[in-house]
Amino acid sequence: MKKQPVNRKYNFPDADLYLQSLERIRYAHRDIDHFLSYGYGIDRLKAFKAMCDKFRALPDDDELVGDQMVTTEKKYTASEKLKTAIRSMMTRVAMKYNNRSGRYRKFGTAKMGDMTDAQLIFCGRRVARVARQQIDFLSEVGINENVIKRVTDACRDFENACNIQQDKVADRDISVERRTEQGNKLYDELVTLCNIGKDIWAEKDKAKYENYTIYESNNDQKIARKMKTAKEK
Repeated sequence: MKKQPVNRKYNFPDADLYLQSLERIRYAHRDIDHFLSYGYGIDRLKAFKAMCDKFRALPDDDELVGDQMVTTEKKYTASEKLKTAIRSMMTRVAMKYNNRSGRYRKFGTAKMGDMTDAQLIFCGRRVARVARQQIDFLSEVGINENVIKRVTDACRDFENACNIQQDKVADRDISVERRTEQGNKLYDELVTLCNIGKDIWAEKDKAKYENYTIYESNNDQKIARKMKTAKEK
């Protein structure tokens, strides 16, 4: 059965989740005597802080996208080297056979620029294979094992670059899922802590009650600060 995608439980950036969690942990330490009556003590606050540190250490999506872009660029470079090696081979083949002949078309290099990665890999292998089959006929135009090896080496390097790039794509998918899962756990703990904090101060201290309000955006925080300042004046 296919695993269901993990959805984020919060609508604000991961950095905000991290900072809000640290801020609420500080408030909980301040109010620890009250939290103890809910069975929420120092050990749980330490565990919450450890969750924050673990979450912060995870690579963010910008870092993962950057790694993916680097491998994509390397793949592109490798594909151009393979195409160059194939074109060099086919220049020699065209000297021996008419480019409309069956022997030429057997190499299967038409519309090489439009080929997918998989098609280009198959093309490189086919060019090397067909060249070896006809090497006795093509030797007079300079096709030998060294020329064929240039194609096979470039084909191998391109295939390896494709595999590495696909691995990076998969790594990013896995990392995003792991970050979402850990972020959701962190958010759940934040909500629990804030619910306790609000319950403690609901009818006692409005300012401290607001300390445990979770903001979904920086704008929400700015509005809250303005309202607080207005009330103080």
